[in-house]
Amino acid sequence: MGRHRTDELDDGYRAQDPGPRRRTRGGSGRGKVLVPLAGAVALAVLLGVAAFVIFNRDHDCTGGKLPLSVVAAPDIQPALQKIAEKYNKSLASIDSKCVEVKVAKENPFKAANNMASGKLTPDVWIADSSLMVSEVRGTTAGAQMPEPSGSVASSPVVLAAAKSMAGKLSGSLQPSWAGMIAAANVANPDGPGRKVRVLALDPKKNSAGLSALLAAAGAAKEADLDDKAMVGALKELSDQVVPSPDALLASLAVKSGSKVPVGVAAEQAIYAHNSKKPDSPIVPLYPQEGTLSLDYPLVITTKSPDVRKAAEAFKTELAGQSAQNTLRAHGFRTPDGKAGDVLTKEKGFEPKAPDALKKPDVKTVASMAQSWSRLSLGTRMLALLDVSGTMAYPVPGSGMTRMQAITKIASEGLGLFEADSEIGVWAFSTHLQGTQDWRELISVGPLSESVNGVLRKEAFAGQLGSIQAKPTGNTGLNDTLKAAYARMTEEYADDKINTVLVLTDGAGNDDPEGGIGNSEILSYLKKTYDPKRPVSILLIAFGPDAPKGKAQMDALAKATGGEAYIAKTILQVRDFFAQGMSRRLCAPRCDG
Repeated sequence: MGRHRTDELDDGYRAQDPGPRRRTRGGSGRGKVLVPLAGAVALAVLLGVAAFVIFNRDHDCTGGKLPLSVVAAPDIQPALQKIAEKYNKSLASIDSKCVEVKVAKENPFKAANNMASGKLTPDVWIADSSLMVSEVRGTTAGAQMPEPSGSVASSPVVLAAAKSMAGKLSGSLQPSWAGMIAAANVANPDGPGRKVRVLALDPKKNSAGLSALLAAAGAAKEADLDDKAMVGALKELSDQVVPSPDALLASLAVKSGSKVPVGVAAEQAIYAHNSKKPDSPIVPLYPQEGTLSLDYPLVITTKSPDVRKAAEAFKTELAGQSAQNTLRAHGFRTPDGKAGDVLTKEKGFEPKAPDALKKPDVKTVASMAQSWSRLSLGTRMLALLDVSGTMAYPVPGSGMTRMQAITKIASEGLGLFEADSEIGVWAFSTHLQGTQDWRELISVGPLSESVNGVLRKEAFAGQLGSIQAKPTGNTGLNDTLKAAYARMTEEYADDKINTVLVLTDGAGNDDPEGGIGNSEILSYLKKTYDPKRPVSILLIAFGPDAPKGKAQMDALAKATGGEAYIAKTILQVRDFFAQGMSRRLCAPRCDG
């Protein structure tokens, strides 16, 4: 009886029976499947072990945590903190310790000072500008600070205006540093400053403000602008300082009379402002000469080998695509100037990086910072106004007397000073107050202060508008000058430029009763002048007799590091005051 095929398995043989030898070759199919499967499993196990080993080698936290402290400029700190949080979650490790990055914010200028003095000791410092790093490295205390090891991001420094007002600038201000100087030049009231009010960031406290100042100075030099224009602009800007970028950008949306406010800021600050206050957007105005940029240098300051490895690893992370995307999403550019998707033309930005100006050297930065410091000092001035009999003489071709001309000069000049300037006025001739040759009209004090219920500035206008020459009076200059110089020396103010201003029709001391002679007053001034507490004399003479006294005027001024001028026209006084201000840059050794 034949076998039933239904009880056969595996190609015709029963499971309990060994298969025929002739079927061995055909029956080896199961073995052929199992062998490669086993190999694959083994390979997977090996690969898994290798991956486990590699993963744990890079993420081995068995040794605990390795803290990495980073101090960064406030504008970039939020983006860096976001990057650090992601980096910490990745469990990046150094020698079996997982790196834990913490990013604190600190004003770069404050950080620079504290690091130089040893009060601040982060492992990594990311300032907003390499100018800050250079400043620290230039000090004795900070000389050992390492140089930056790269840049994290960048943001060009630009002019800025409210979007609602920017269109009104087309006829008065071209986006340029030279245009900003022209608009800010206090000695040129007929220029674009009639329609534009320029706001500044203090370059002693803000890197964007310092960069703008350096860019403007460089542009002025390239354009061959005279020193008076630059000094006039610097003086005006020093009086229009806003404490922070946020305050400046907020101020741009507030119109000041008929003038359109314009300021300077980093491009990223404008983006951040617009993100927070979309209802009052600010637009960047890219200077046609090019600009300087905040470059966010990274300085590794730690001396620990392990922490340094962690710092180098985090620096590599910051240069990666993910971190750079985060920074660009916050309005920064890459170190080479590439913009992210948020800086679009539709939002008023120019995605293409602006031309880069040549980076100033350390000496230039220090010199400009010093110039700003001197020009931004307050003013303490005692003006001596000649009211002698010759002041009643007419000025040919002007329709005015010398007295009227001098008081107009005084009004022009004193009108250039800021509200917190401390100014007073004496009239001088002979016997104005008993036997005294001078009389105090207004005491020295802030222009914004009230005197007998009237602002000192308004009191000046009233006195200058009503003062009359004494018909029988002689000059009596030397006695007056000695008394004024003694007063100003005694009341010297360390935080101000201290000056005695003489406004006269000539420096002759035609006092028939004698008084102090020319050689005696010169001897007194030379003996009294102290270069550590300088009180300078500025003389401005107007009238046909003025040239005769120029030699004595020069001698009086030189004895105190001052200057003497003869005005041919009333409007020249603007230049004279600007030149007087420029002497702040060299005082007390302007003449060698």
